[in-house]
Amino acid sequence: MRDGRASFSLYLLEAHLQDLCNQYRAGAYLVDWLDRNGPAHSPADSNTAPGDKVIVMAKLEEEPADWVEEQLPDWQRAIYVVNPTQETRTDAKVLTTPTNKGHESMAYLTYVIDHYHDLPSTIVFLHAHRSGFLMAWHVDAPLHDNVAAMRMLQLDFVQQNGYVNLRCNWNPGCKEAHRYNTHVTDQVWFDIFDGTSTPALNTSSPYQTESSTQRYLRKPDQIGAACCAQFALSRAQVHLRPRDDYIKFRQWIIDTELSDASSGRVMEFLWHVIFGMNAVYCPDEELCYCQVYGQC
Repeated sequence: MRDGRASFSLYLLEAHLQDLCNQYRAGAYLVDWLDRNGPAHSPADSNTAPGDKVIVMAKLEEEPADWVEEQLPDWQRAIYVVNPTQETRTDAKVLTTPTNKGHESMAYLTYVIDHYHDLPSTIVFLHAHRSGFLMAWHVDAPLHDNVAAMRMLQLDFVQQNGYVNLRCNWNPGCKEAHRYNTHVTDQVWFDIFDGTSTPALNTSSPYQTESSTQRYLRKPDQIGAACCAQFALSRAQVHLRPRDDYIKFRQWIIDTELSDASSGRVMEFLWHVIFGMNAVYCPDEELCYCQVYGQC
């Protein structure tokens, strides 16, 4: 009996380790580490002028983000400090958010609201940490490096698709078991979309019909997308919604009783829905790497 329990425990441990290796792409990371002097990691030409594309980022005051300007000089930068000191808040050169809530979503929405009428063609939303096996495990590029990801990103595909999740790996977020979560409840769904151009179906009026010219969003049974709130958009995709929608989304984050972490997690599950994708947006991994990063 004891041998059976031990075998079962070892089986569970092995399954868990395999899942972690898949999630972190440990094998690929090791290969890329051994080849870390390859062209994807070579220094950038600092004399390059920013083009018609922008990186939007939320960062803590203490987090370094100089790597964006140093390594990606061909990108415009909109880097928001979410926990500014009083001195930082009075510096007109530093971007800040209305409040420190909703994790990166407060910076993302603030940028869209403030620049809705003068957006560049491509907008990429990134986390402040550049790379690292543990810190940036969700970055789906060699050595989990956002610099490599941005250099490989296929801008033509962003324009063609409108919305592009920067993570192709289905784990976590796209596996069948991950498509059911306790974060996006019926009430949360209603609260977020109520009053927008796509209100929740069968909530705001007993007389609405799906055949109406008004677009409604019925809460799906499953919501799935590869984690973790790093994605690219075309300007046209952002403009599929009026500016007032983004103001409403940001106000929900400010007003909700959910914590910073919980409200941020809700938005992580809903970015692809907000930007017009199916509730389960999980492209084939091999096809995704080819279309998003040119790894065909």
